[in-house]
Amino acid sequence: MLIAGFPAGAWGTNCYLVAPAAGEECVIIDPGHQAAPGVEEALEKHRLKPVAVVLTHGHLDHVASVVPVCGAHDVPAWIHPEDRYMMSDPEKALGRSIGMPLMGELTVGEPDDVRELTDGTSLELAGLEFSVAHAPGHTKGSVTFRMPETADVPSVFFSGDLLFAGSIGRTDLPGGSMADMLDSLARVCLPLEDSTVVLSGHGPQTTIGRERATNPYLRQVAAGQGAEAPRRGM
Repeated sequence: MLIAGFPAGAWGTNCYLVAPAAGEECVIIDPGHQAAPGVEEALEKHRLKPVAVVLTHGHLDHVASVVPVCGAHDVPAWIHPEDRYMMSDPEKALGRSIGMPLMGELTVGEPDDVRELTDGTSLELAGLEFSVAHAPGHTKGSVTFRMPETADVPSVFFSGDLLFAGSIGRTDLPGGSMADMLDSLARVCLPLEDSTVVLSGHGPQTTIGRERATNPYLRQVAAGQGAEAPRRGM
């Protein structure tokens, strides 16, 4: 399996391209602010053909390049229905104006083909399987994508802004909820195998085992306690 990832834009949001191997079809995860050039570079480098864009949630730093990327390759975008409005109205999603200079760089709106994600479903795209889990807390429509373990590769978990290395996503923006965040961490993250590789929306990769042992928020959830969320991500 091939996973090519890079941080993009003002918020350093991780964008991922996932394929069975070089030279094959791929899925693009979270093409955010200023991600389009990096996407094109990775497509060319690995000789990939995109078949879909999938989104962990609707915040601007994760979706800002959806329209140009989907338009350039005539592919659909998948998003949870509770976050779909954010593609057309990013300022409402943030509860404030993000500023005219930044907005002037963006193509706000939906791509031509938008499809909605459902909790518990399995997406079969580019010869790959992605298990979808609704994981509200950062936003109402946050989701994660998990790929199953194979003989050669451990399970891979695209956590979006639910779980980071040593931290969790912020819950103080519209649609955020600490109670939902704690529930999602317990329901979605804790049951995963320790060997599961975590590729998050911001920061370096980690594993569930490492986070179970060292992440104060995941440890407190496992112990049935609460915690204050840090401000990380958009």
